[in-house]
Amino acid sequence: MDDVTDIAFRTLIAQKAAPNVPRVIFTEFTSADGLMRADERGQEKLRKKLAFTEAERPAVAQLFTSIPEHMEASARLCRELGFDGFDINMGCPDRAVEKQQCGSALIKNPPLARELIRAAKRGAGDMPVSVKTRLGYNVDQLEEWLPELLAEDPAVVTMHLRTRKDMSLVPARWERLARAVEIRNALGSNALIVGNGDVKDLADARAKVAAAGADGAMLGRAVFGNPWLFSDRADEPSRDEKIHALIEHIVLFQKKLTGIKNDAVMKRHFKAYINGWDHAAELRAQLMEAPSLDDARDLLAAHL
Repeated sequence: MDDVTDIAFRTLIAQKAAPNVPRVIFTEFTSADGLMRADERGQEKLRKKLAFTEAERPAVAQLFTSIPEHMEASARLCRELGFDGFDINMGCPDRAVEKQQCGSALIKNPPLARELIRAAKRGAGDMPVSVKTRLGYNVDQLEEWLPELLAEDPAVVTMHLRTRKDMSLVPARWERLARAVEIRNALGSNALIVGNGDVKDLADARAKVAAAGADGAMLGRAVFGNPWLFSDRADEPSRDEKIHALIEHIVLFQKKLTGIKNDAVMKRHFKAYINGWDHAAELRAQLMEAPSLDDARDLLAAHL
């Protein structure tokens, strides 16, 4: 998720993950056009946005563009950077992204979507290429849309189980994931089918995957304020654990992203961590007014 699952947060998630929990970590999505066109300073920022740590492996770079040449070149770059996989975003509903004929707009343009997959595979070499998309644009188009993608033999198709029109305003249609698996099997494809949408935790993910006969689940919003997502712990983190984790998160952000991202990005995490106990709202309000991240750290430390 853009400006959420950056290298600071992903590092913290990887540090707290249980070694026996299989998982793949994706970068926040990045503009392939920016990687190809940006000036020297812009290139530096984008490459740092794409940076990852060894603890995150397997690590997959997620990019978007509607220009096949940029897709091929960015896939080649990600292979050179050492990523374990390359993911094409064909599901983002953001208007600015769609104006570039990217994200969900590609659902309306299957020929271009297929061309982009072919381009990515040329640049990726032996690195797996995957696609993240939705059931359809205005209506459910799974029966027509998924075969178009599978025809290009991607390694994985992750299906956000809503349409673009749905945004996140309706429950994800997990019953449609079973149909996606049936389509994959009928076409004799080797692609893995992964579901996304409304997954609460690992137990919920396992249950949903088993019910659909799918190969995996992608968790997004469930990670907000929860770097323990892959720790497989059954208990709720304590108040002090949440405060300690947010301090760790701020420190990692300052170490890895100062000068690359605005410090205000961290504010969206304050509400996610600081909740679930008496007077948490007061602390959140104070954090939102803190003049700097150093001040926010001091304020948190004082509440331990």
